[in-house]
Amino acid sequence: MIFLVQTLRKLVLLLAVLAGLGLLTMMLVTCADILLRVLRMSFSGAYDIVRIAAAMTIACGLPYTTAVKGHVAVEFFFHRLGRRGRVVADTLIRLATMVLFSLLTWQFVHYGIGLKKSGEVSMTLQLPVFWVPHVMAFSCAIVVLVTLYHLMHPGKALLDQ
Repeated sequence: MIFLVQTLRKLVLLLAVLAGLGLLTMMLVTCADILLRVLRMSFSGAYDIVRIAAAMTIACGLPYTTAVKGHVAVEFFFHRLGRRGRVVADTLIRLATMVLFSLLTWQFVHYGIGLKKSGEVSMTLQLPVFWVPHVMAFSCAIVVLVTLYHLMHPGKALLDQ
């Protein structure tokens, strides 16, 4: 069990690094595009790169945010419940989260397969994009596992901030 938790932590941190690299990519490409426009030059494909990097940043950042329990919660209503009510509400919310992200995982895989079959590419650079939904599916699957960890270990975050 310890090996599985350590592996999950490493995957979450790897995805967090990918999210950071996606953010850095968006920043560098946007700055380069602005600079080149000032110099009356063009950066062909900047939109494609930023769009893909944005999707990667959001998807890869979700497992880390879930692992450190960094999502916004409505504490006002939650604290009005008694201890038993909080446990029940927390459990139901975590189960609903697992169902939602499981469905998202399945749909992203299905969508990625459809993009691969159709040969879909990005607008300008003509890069294949079938892999983007697969990365998003992987991130959603990791969110399910992190939420399962939180369900099995209430009150304990997978990672410390």
